Amino acid sequence: MEINDACFLISSTDVKKCPKPDKPEFAFIGRSNVGKSSLINMLTRKKSLAKISGKPGKTRLINHFLVNNEWYLVDLPGYGYAKIALNERLKWERFIREYILKRRNLYNLFVLIDSRHEPQKNDLNFMEWLGINQIPFSIVFTKSDKLKPEELDQNLKLYEQQMLIRWETMPVYFISSSITGAGRTEILDYIGNINSESQVKF
Repeated sequence: MEINDACFLISSTDVKKCPKPDKPEFAFIGRSNVGKSSLINMLTRKKSLAKISGKPGKTRLINHFLVNNEWYLVDLPGYGYAKIALNERLKWERFIREYILKRRNLYNLFVLIDSRHEPQKNDLNFMEWLGINQIPFSIVFTKSDKLKPEELDQNLKLYEQQMLIRWETMPVYFISSSITGAGRTEILDYIGNINSESQVKF
């Protein structure tokens, strides 16, 4: 699949204010500063579609983008460390959970993980929560260009070991880099296949 057009649609702090759930939706989430905005810009080939910041916690809204006038791409606030007040962070977490559990047109949640780091407890716990709630998700390991091939392989093996403690099989995953474009074709083809195979009518 190729993206021919992508545009910002709306930012929301309430699921009820999100666009009408009349199109397939694919959301991106991960720890603060994991590279969500950079990945979205790489996938759409629009350098400034999603705002990029070096400061954790910059994305504080549910940001909807309309792609090819056919499906929604969603940039969700990051979880984990962010220099914000506790009550503000709890508010984020509450409306993110509500979005994930109630957005009936959410076809897949891409969980972004920084490939440079060893498995993090909050990532593992979050994916376990997704599994318990039967939310379809896949993993995107970001910033792969920052590692040597052998280092990347080692980190992936560590992650697989940790995941298989709680999961029967390793969830679908992709290796990506917003710098080199790695993973773009695979992720977009995955989205395209889900869209073409889905029987859900809106």
